[in-house]
Amino acid sequence: MEYDFAAGEILLINKPLEWTSFDVVKKVRNTIRVKKVGHAGTLDPLASGLLILCTGKYTKRIDEIQAQEKEYTGTIRLGEITPSYDRETEVTETCDISHLTEEEIKAAAKTFVGTIEQVPPIYSAVMVDGKRAYDLARKGKSAELKARTITIKAFDIASIEGPEIHFKVICTKGTYIRSLAHDLGQKLGCGAHLSSLVRTRIGEYKLEDALTIEDIQEIRRKQLEADGSNS
Repeated sequence: MEYDFAAGEILLINKPLEWTSFDVVKKVRNTIRVKKVGHAGTLDPLASGLLILCTGKYTKRIDEIQAQEKEYTGTIRLGEITPSYDRETEVTETCDISHLTEEEIKAAAKTFVGTIEQVPPIYSAVMVDGKRAYDLARKGKSAELKARTITIKAFDIASIEGPEIHFKVICTKGTYIRSLAHDLGQKLGCGAHLSSLVRTRIGEYKLEDALTIEDIQEIRRKQLEADGSNS
């Protein structure tokens, strides 16, 4: 496949764990030597999976792509609460979960399916009085975040292994899976946090079709070689 990064491409990238979405944009921008590069929907550093980058003229489609439904798989750990709702911060509360049954967990998950109100995590990029919520949280300051209307189209529990729940979620733009994990824990009365997350789909775009950072580097290397031989 021929790529014209400067004119415009939609690139499906498998975001590495612990990279920020901007880390990926910066790496790809520096690799392909094109200034006009943006991503269509952030992934947290502790999440991996599908990140869509648009270059050139296709940056105009970022809003359109961001608006499409998302699909995720991952694990939720019951009985442990963290301030960030994921593994970014240390566990601050624990609770016994030995009394919970599979039926109770699945029934609780079903209550989140549909159009619901969800409060974003305090450790998020939501703006509060002109500042990022996570900046306030990391300074130990409190902030009141407003609930958002979202739609959870599916919240399926694939399996349960001790405190770990393996799940799949299909949802609309603006959904925080960390908040969903936290809220499920609250619903069950034991607390919970998101222990792993992979984005597998955005609209028609699938993770299985994504490139790695190394793939992009190899594509660019071959382009430069071809340009050199044709000069």
